[in-house]
Amino acid sequence: MSDQPANRPVVPDFDNLDFLPVFDAFDEGIIITDTDGRILFYNEAQAGIDDLRPGNVLGKRVGDIYRLDWHDSMIFRCLEANTPILGRLFFYRTCKGKLANTIHSVFPLHFNGTLAGAICFVKNYNLLEKVMSGYSTLSPNTPPELANGTRYQFSDIMGVEKSILHALTMARLAAESSSPVMLFGETGSGKEMFAQSIHNYSPRRDNPFVGINCAAIPDTLLEGLLFGTVKGAFTGAVDKMGLFEQADGGTLFLDEINSMPTALQSKLLRVLQEKKIRRVGASGEVPVALKIISSVNIAAHKAIREQQLRMDLFYRLAVVYIAIPPLREQPEGIEMLTRHFIYKNNLALGKKVCAVSEPVMQFFRTYHWPGNVRELEHLIEGAMNTIGPDTTLRISHLPPHLLLHQIRDEGPPLQVMPVDRPATSPAEKTGGPDLDAAPPPAAGVRDLRERRREQEMEMIDGALRAAGGNVSAAARMLNVSRQLIHYKMRKYGIRRQAYRGSIENDPIG
Repeated sequence: MSDQPANRPVVPDFDNLDFLPVFDAFDEGIIITDTDGRILFYNEAQAGIDDLRPGNVLGKRVGDIYRLDWHDSMIFRCLEANTPILGRLFFYRTCKGKLANTIHSVFPLHFNGTLAGAICFVKNYNLLEKVMSGYSTLSPNTPPELANGTRYQFSDIMGVEKSILHALTMARLAAESSSPVMLFGETGSGKEMFAQSIHNYSPRRDNPFVGINCAAIPDTLLEGLLFGTVKGAFTGAVDKMGLFEQADGGTLFLDEINSMPTALQSKLLRVLQEKKIRRVGASGEVPVALKIISSVNIAAHKAIREQQLRMDLFYRLAVVYIAIPPLREQPEGIEMLTRHFIYKNNLALGKKVCAVSEPVMQFFRTYHWPGNVRELEHLIEGAMNTIGPDTTLRISHLPPHLLLHQIRDEGPPLQVMPVDRPATSPAEKTGGPDLDAAPPPAAGVRDLRERRREQEMEMIDGALRAAGGNVSAAARMLNVSRQLIHYKMRKYGIRRQAYRGSIENDPIG
């Protein structure tokens, strides 16, 4: 008689599976669990990552070995959704307190058509750092420069959303030919990373990559920079090779080409047609063979409509048109990038941040990120410079200039739940983001927190005065909901009766 309950799936006998010894030889950690999260297999590599003995782990549940709840565990997420989780950066602590920085890939296991468990592959991020070779200590998120003048490859671009994965697939395919590529992405979305990655994935990888931001160069200098000059063409002109000649045999990246003067765009169109350039002041032409990657920071059809981009040039440059999604459209990517930048700054700044409070993650998910990935990177770096000895990134650590966006996007109190431990403080258990109840990391942060409170009170007070006490009108002025205004008023002890005409103007407030 089987000891399996009738309502549980029949799972294979892992002790008698011949292929399991192969997993013991893997240099990455492997964990196999059943549907209840009970660990059935745990290899030596994983034991090395966790600093635990396999004999003390087998047969126990994931929640007993790691300080994770159901929502935080990658294994439980995989079991719940019955779908794979691929390449997820992940921080966690073991039951012994060991902090691990890893990359997880988890796959559901099926037996006779029924979900029977999950298999988790774990890579040690610390070991990967050695392979990724010495990042600059001044810029912890920037890879070292390669011999061809680039820094980035496709492996440096992170994302799990379908939109970013589709863009990466198109970019890899486009790299194989010499056809022009146009990238569309907002400021900070990674257009430069895509352009360099395309070059490094192409047959031209051993030849130069040359890039220029067309918006950063005065119109009077741009033509000479692109095509070169000859001595005597104008006062001070010298014989100088332009960027087209410098990139011959390789790739030329024209960033924000919609900022290029339309007269110069027509000259660029001729270069694309003839595959020859003429230096400023020269009588002869020079043949060039290179791949051109361009980018626009607004949608191409809008740039054409607003006469920022010639339509005939667009057709020439956008043989392959790749749209890079903004960060606000990548909710899963925001979490992954947050963990990545925290880890990198832990190394660079000597910090030990291992958790992010739920209000911070909620803010990150709802903030519109006008600066995209670059803004998130700099925001986290700035916050970790002022975090002090705290190991959890909290709302109080975010810079003051985000205050208005915090008021706009913050809802009623959210539970402060670090990603790697259960709630322990009274504020966390009651769900309130009581910043004063959190252990103050440093005197400077405490002052910042008080300044935040004062600024919020002043903004709400000013809006209520301007609206004559009408809460609905005050909420519209601040571009927030009435519910949030009422919550802030209760939090700071602001009474409507103190504002003239409040009851008459806001009968339902």
